[in-house]
Amino acid sequence: MSKSNGVSVGRKIAYGIGSVAFGVKNNGFDYFFLIFYSQVMGVSAYLVSLAIMIALMVDALSDPLIGYLSDNTRSRWGRRHPFMYAAAAPAALAYYFVWNPPAGLEGDALFPYIVTIAVLVRTLITVYEIPSSSLVAEMTDDYDERTSMLSYRYFFGWTGGTLMGAFATIFVLVPTASISNGMFNVEGHGQVGIIAATVIFLAIMTSALGTHKMIPELKQPPPPRAFSLRRIYQEVFETLASKSFLALFLAALFGAIATGVAATLSYYFSTFFWGFSTEQIGLISLSVVISAVLAFMISPAISRRLGKKRGAITVGLLAFTVSPAPILLRLMGLMPDNSDPMLFPLILMITVVDVALIISYQTLSTAMIADLVEEAEIKTKRRNEGVFFASVTFVRKVTQGIGAAVAGVLLTVSQFPVGVAPSDVPDTVLADFGWLYVPVIFTLWMLMIACLSLYSVDRAKHEANLATLAGDTER
Repeated sequence: MSKSNGVSVGRKIAYGIGSVAFGVKNNGFDYFFLIFYSQVMGVSAYLVSLAIMIALMVDALSDPLIGYLSDNTRSRWGRRHPFMYAAAAPAALAYYFVWNPPAGLEGDALFPYIVTIAVLVRTLITVYEIPSSSLVAEMTDDYDERTSMLSYRYFFGWTGGTLMGAFATIFVLVPTASISNGMFNVEGHGQVGIIAATVIFLAIMTSALGTHKMIPELKQPPPPRAFSLRRIYQEVFETLASKSFLALFLAALFGAIATGVAATLSYYFSTFFWGFSTEQIGLISLSVVISAVLAFMISPAISRRLGKKRGAITVGLLAFTVSPAPILLRLMGLMPDNSDPMLFPLILMITVVDVALIISYQTLSTAMIADLVEEAEIKTKRRNEGVFFASVTFVRKVTQGIGAAVAGVLLTVSQFPVGVAPSDVPDTVLADFGWLYVPVIFTLWMLMIACLSLYSVDRAKHEANLATLAGDTER
């Protein structure tokens, strides 16, 4: 099969469905982890945020190494699949223990445990995710087809994580006779852990088995050579030394900090700021499936019409202006009160549109990473898909941990109380919380867009890179 030909729908689904594992893990860590351990288990918010940051930074150190190893692995199962198979069961088992901590520990005494288990989960998911996501640059070299493939991956990732979050809040994290707010249902969180771990295992195995037949068609590793830690990182830096990669690197840096802040505080705003019930939060989460469908349809069209860079900047400016707008309008007294029946459908509608734009932005910006592979191959004579995807994942993880820490600082500075019901949080605290959040998140998003504008590999340059590589092959 020519790599420039279209990829079949079946293969796109097999590639994309593996992202369900990453989506489920991200949904849990981004939206439930802080509120579970701080508000439910009684750990100080700053310690939970610190644990998240430590886990992300430790995990991120392994990313370039895993990417490099998967680029250079030689086996009868190719470069990527040995990692994918090896990660399935350990990653699922570790994720189960995130939501089922030891019964004998509580409060700040849980800090060493949550650092350890968070590091373990993130590292094991990385062993799967980086080789798996790197397949896109091997399965096709077509400019628009890569966007199409990644639209499948982001659709499954967002939908899988969203459905798990919605299922948890609607059906499992429910009030009991002694618990008025289902988010404080400890046993419910444990049950979610069992279900989510099973989904992670099945998603990884389904994708690995579904793409297994493609192994003979994928790229081969470079010729064997002597390795040392110094040589590994020397080759990594050689591969990544380009202005366009620096642009994506910096954009990922600011975007990940912003994502860490926004995701960590999402349930705080839903629960405390807007006063939504767990059922309403579940419906908002469920609505993201609609957003994922919209993004799935519009992302390839935007790539064809505007190109990846212009398309990403356009939808990014729209998405990240809309995102903090409802909070700012509430602070200015221009949004309905929490008791107004119009509030929930209004927030729901805004969320559907905004998240669709965000997913489209992510799809396009990730497709831009894939197009750097050929440019680097011309310079280094090596295929390093794993290194590229790992390097951007590296910066996202490190800086998203910073974002989680920033979220903890915002909670601390606004004097947000720990372990209290939504009705017990003073309005002045909520106002301070909002006024701190809006300028921080908006500034981070705009810095991300500014960095993205420095990227230079457009459709014409990509086609020229392919022509150069084809000429080298013929010679």
